[in-house]
This record gives sequence, C-alpha cells and structure tokens, in this order.
Amino acid sequence: MEIKCHRVSGGCAAGPALVSRERISFLGNVNPETGAVVDPSHELYGRSIVGAVLIFPGGKGSTVGSYVIYQLKKRGLAPAAMINLKSEPIVAVGAIISDIPLVDRVPEWILDVKDGTWVVVDAKREVVVLPDGSVKA
Repeated sequence: MEIKCHRVSGGCAAGPALVSRERISFLGNVNPETGAVVDPSHELYGRSIVGAVLIFPGGKGSTVGSYVIYQLKKRGLAPAAMINLKSEPIVAVGAIISDIPLVDRVPEWILDVKDGTWVVVDAKREVVVLPDGSVKA
C-alpha cells in the first residue's frame, strides 16, 4: 500500500521498520558512536537505529541533536530514512544536512507498523510504501 506524506528531506531509501511511540532526542537517547538507543527509560533502549526506517512521532531536545544525526551519517550508523507524524526543526535539519530521507504528515496508525516490516520511503514522490498486513491488529 502507498501512503501519501509530506517531504521534509528528499531522497528514497528502504529498510526494516523500527517503531517508537515516544519522541526521540538524538542528544541523549542515541549513542553517536554506535547508533544504539542508550536511554534506559526509552522504549527502544538497547536497539540499533542503524539502517532502519525509524518511525517515531518526532524529535525533542537540544539543537545539538541535528549534529548527532550528522555524526551518525558520517560514521555509517544513521537510519536509512525517518518517518514522523510531525517533524520539528531538530530532526528536519539533521536529516537535511545528512541527506537522509525524512517525511511527515502521515496517519497516526503508522506507529502500529510491525517492527522489521520492509518500508520504502520515497520522499521525492511523497509516498511511503508498506506491504499488506504490516500493521499490528
């Protein structure tokens, strides 16, 4: 199925879904040297964002988070793409300077996509492509 979305940062990428219902602060929640979520209070604690299509409501926290996203990209540890319900400037700037596809304005049920589902983010066409049966019942 194709879902219409809004392009924040261009490009096209695909990968396994990694879904969080919690906002992410790239400064504090994610280790820029490993790509792992290191905040024990975050639902993705211990999980790696490397190569994933990271689906989360949006970012939070310090503007340094944009630079953390850039560091992740330079080290080959960034997500393949990101999907937000509503992007805010920290994640948007990080994605743009890092050339990571980022889209938003998707339906809230996107947060019910099963982890590991293969997701295509085509920001150029402003669509997210999901296989049938990829949403939790």
